[in-house]
Amino acid sequence: MIFDTHAHYDDEQFDMDRRELLLSMGSEGVGTIVNVSASYDSCEKVTAMAREYPFLYAAVGIHPDEVGALNEESFARMRELFRQDKVVAVGEIGLDYYWDKEAHEQQKYWFIRQLELARELNLPVLIHSREAAADTMEIMKKHAAGLAGVIHCFSYSREQAEEYVKMGFYIGIGGVVTFKNARKVKEVVEAIPLESILLETDCPYLAPVPYRGKRNDSRYIRYVAGEIARIKNISYEEVVEQTEQNARKMYRL
Repeated sequence: MIFDTHAHYDDEQFDMDRRELLLSMGSEGVGTIVNVSASYDSCEKVTAMAREYPFLYAAVGIHPDEVGALNEESFARMRELFRQDKVVAVGEIGLDYYWDKEAHEQQKYWFIRQLELARELNLPVLIHSREAAADTMEIMKKHAAGLAGVIHCFSYSREQAEEYVKMGFYIGIGGVVTFKNARKVKEVVEAIPLESILLETDCPYLAPVPYRGKRNDSRYIRYVAGEIARIKNISYEEVVEQTEQNARKMYRL
C-alpha cells in the first residue's frame, strides 16, 4: 500500500470534503498518511486528526515561515503534544529563504531548538529547506548527526542529495518529479538508491502531472511512484513496496 509521508490535511482547502476524501484512501491503494503541522495552530489540528483516523499519524513542528509564533511559552506548549499517541516525528522544520517571512537568524535558532527536541525525544525530523542549501547542510551536520529523518520536497543538486544519504537521511520525492522541467529532481532519483527515497504529496500543494496546478491529495501519489519507476527502470510495485518499507523504518511503525 502507498505510504504518503508528508501531507497537510488540516489545510482549509480540504474543508469541504476532508472526511469523504480521507475515508476513500484505502480503496485508492493508500494505506498510511503522516499529517504534518506547519504553523503553531496546526500542531493541535494534526494530532486531533490522528486520533480520529486510524491510518493517519501526526508530525508536530513549526515551519520556518511560522517561527515568529514561537517563544519559550509556546514552545513548551507545543512539546506537550508529543505525549500523545501517534505523534511520530518533529516537523516540518528547517529554513526558508525564498519567502523570507522570518529573519534568518530566528529561523536558524528555532530550527536548531527543534532538532534538539527531536534528539531528546528520539524522533525523526522532517526538514524543509528552500533557497537555503548551505545553511541547512551546515546546521544538519552540526546538530542532526545520528538523527533519522527526511529532506522533504528535495529541490537541490544530486551531490547534495548524495551527501544527505551518506548522513543517513531519506530524500522526499513528490509531484515535482513528474514535471517536464524538473531535471535536477529526476537526476536525484536516478542517482540515489530506492532504499533512500520516500513518497510524499505535500498536499494540497504540488500536484503531479496530469493534475498540476490543481489541489493535490494522496490518491495522486501513484503518478510520483510511476515516474520513479520509469526513471529507475523498475516496476511500479517495487517502488511502492520499497518506499513503504522505508517510511515504516523511518517512522518506526
